[in-house]
Amino acid sequence: MNRFFLHSAAIVFCALTFQSPMAKASAPHTELREGSSNRIGNSALMLIYNPQTRDFNLSSKSTGKLFVKKLVPNLNFREVANTKVTDPVFGTGQALTAIGADGSSVSFVLYPSQPFLFITQTVKNTGNNILDLPKLNPVSFLVDLGKPINKLKTLGTGGLLDPDKNPGSYVFLTTVDPASRNGVVTGWLTNEKGSGVLFSQVKNNLVEINPQIDYGRFNISAAKAENTETLLIGYFDDARLGEEQFADAIAKKQQIKLKPRTAVYCTWYSEKNGGAGTESETIKLAGFIKKELKPFGLGVLQIDDQWQAGGQYNGPHRGFDRVDPKGGYPNGMSTTATAIKDAGLTAGIWWMPFSRNHQDPEYKDRQHWFAQRKNGKPYETTWGGTSLDLTNPEVQEHLAHYASTMQKWGYDYFKMDGLWTGTVTEQIYINDGYKNDSIGNNKPLFDPFKTQIESFRDGLKIIRKCTGENMFLSGCCVSQNMRSFGASIGLVNAMRIGPDFNHDGQSIRTGAIRASRLYFFNGRVWWNDPDPSMLREKGKSTADGAAEGIGSLTRARLLPSFVAVSGQFFLSSDWLPDLPSDRLEIMKRCMASHNGTARPVDAFDKMLPSIWLAKDKKSGTDRTVLGLFNWETSAQKIRTSLSYAGLNDKTHYYAFDFWGNKVLPDINGSIEETLPSESCKVIALRAKSNHPVVVSTSQHITQGMIDLQKEEWKGETLSGTSSVIAGDRYEMRIAGMNDGGKWKLDNAAVGDSKGVTIEVLPRSEKGWLSVVIKSRESQTVKWKLKFKK
Repeated sequence: MNRFFLHSAAIVFCALTFQSPMAKASAPHTELREGSSNRIGNSALMLIYNPQTRDFNLSSKSTGKLFVKKLVPNLNFREVANTKVTDPVFGTGQALTAIGADGSSVSFVLYPSQPFLFITQTVKNTGNNILDLPKLNPVSFLVDLGKPINKLKTLGTGGLLDPDKNPGSYVFLTTVDPASRNGVVTGWLTNEKGSGVLFSQVKNNLVEINPQIDYGRFNISAAKAENTETLLIGYFDDARLGEEQFADAIAKKQQIKLKPRTAVYCTWYSEKNGGAGTESETIKLAGFIKKELKPFGLGVLQIDDQWQAGGQYNGPHRGFDRVDPKGGYPNGMSTTATAIKDAGLTAGIWWMPFSRNHQDPEYKDRQHWFAQRKNGKPYETTWGGTSLDLTNPEVQEHLAHYASTMQKWGYDYFKMDGLWTGTVTEQIYINDGYKNDSIGNNKPLFDPFKTQIESFRDGLKIIRKCTGENMFLSGCCVSQNMRSFGASIGLVNAMRIGPDFNHDGQSIRTGAIRASRLYFFNGRVWWNDPDPSMLREKGKSTADGAAEGIGSLTRARLLPSFVAVSGQFFLSSDWLPDLPSDRLEIMKRCMASHNGTARPVDAFDKMLPSIWLAKDKKSGTDRTVLGLFNWETSAQKIRTSLSYAGLNDKTHYYAFDFWGNKVLPDINGSIEETLPSESCKVIALRAKSNHPVVVSTSQHITQGMIDLQKEEWKGETLSGTSSVIAGDRYEMRIAGMNDGGKWKLDNAAVGDSKGVTIEVLPRSEKGWLSVVIKSRESQTVKWKLKFKK
């Protein structure tokens, strides 16, 4: 305890006596170090320092545009040095570094292969006491896109908003001209010790960006220097590509290697056996999934909240190493995990790793395990419970014990809820744009030199270390407090990027809204989890009353189709054995995930985009799917030019409507469809050729991206390789029978596959035919179609 009081006194004394090196510059004189230049550049960017105005300007090499003006380090700097720097990840770069009299600095670095300017502040404590930094504002700058301010938007975690209406964004903020998609992407490459946020406002008819790092409490020892988080700034003709490259840079820095994902069943929302379900019904469900849905991509059965023991004081029970006999699992969790695995599935389990109930008798003599508010009371939040002090070695051992225990039971998928509690901040659910969560409103942690973000990341690292790389870690959820957004990057495999289904009153739009604005994280940093796609027709009571009846089949297709086309993480939570066959059919066609590219075409035109383009080349040919989504409750006309969507507007395309199961007229130049309320249309497109080609397949909504492994035209033969599912009618829709001649199918055959039949079916549409393959078992089938003129 003496150690704690000594640190507290030093921090208070420092706050009264230390003059921060981040204060605005007061001296008008700046020197360039001898032999140095006032500019650096790479293939994408040029940075120039102006000694007269004591600021930096950043321009694009490809366009010549000066897109960042008055880039000002928030530092009383005396000189600017031009030096080489080496980073273990990004290599050798060129830096202009503004250096203060006390040795503090702000460096601006360009690396040869990166389209971003890297900005890092170094803070040096020249005093004799601990320096406590609650936050830092390393730089500010103006964005100039050559357009009036009323034509520009900012896109961040809070959505697509006017620059002066944006409340602030966590991790990234894109300033964009929606008409051209030209934009400046600003984002925090790292969130290791602090939580990076970004604010925008209008100044001199330009967008001013003010980056900020929130620490709550960042203690720097006397005579020590600390590097802070790294900020990236880049200009892009298409800001979507800039956002994707930002995510790629994060993945490179964090050395992220994504674990393959499979569709997940979560018990929570189920209208029967919701919450945690029960032992008998969950085992029965595993058998149903094995027979009906596993071949189509459902691979995880995850048990949710209400299985665990412990007292209930504020939100869920938190006895995660014990089973509550009343919770429905009388034989313990191992019995059910074994049954799930015997069905060929991965067993998943819900828990809250970073909070407990300080009121529980179990913790009567462990009150020192909990973080404390400044008034000395345990740091408790509504529903979240009491935050553990993750810097306490006893807590770290306890956390490892819980995680290891559940893994030993047989669970290899963790849904980790209430993650924000590990940051020791308030719950501000639902959190999208920046909100004050009073970070730092607590007494120093057991280790006062660990920030709250750093201790949170250490907690996730403990879970990973004690469970190994085979454990799939799914975070839940950033909307409880966005501090867990940047802080979780690189340490979880999937992340719920929005609140619980319909908790914002947006119904089926809840997850799609956040998944769209964060689409570039998906498949690069982690898998975006938009929460389960509901398919049930009628509304029934669920574990928390949040789910709803979806109604029509048309409406039921909307969200699963979006998840499939955009490549997000697919989850289900209906009671599957009771779903009608037409609803199960939706799951079968949407659960599997493609590995192509997917982008929202109108990402900067509306809060929830309505047009998505997905592409893949793995079969040796371009496979393209255009998804049109009407999220409105009234009929809408959806239109785009092909060039704006990312296609060649000079090319004519064959087109097939998946859900309509019909051929559409050839498309060129543009596409326009009127969609009924809350509905979608998913169209396969294939450039017209002078011979027959496969335009669409029936197995999955992406129509060949997943199942059609190879397609080749040679001589007068169309051949390929397809992955087919036992008992599933696999149909290939082939166009081009009248192109390049009058083609006639002479022979259809499959290779040496057991129990496989092939049948040719003429279609009513001119120039098209269908080939149907049926197989008694799931296997890879080689097929060959010989044509003649």
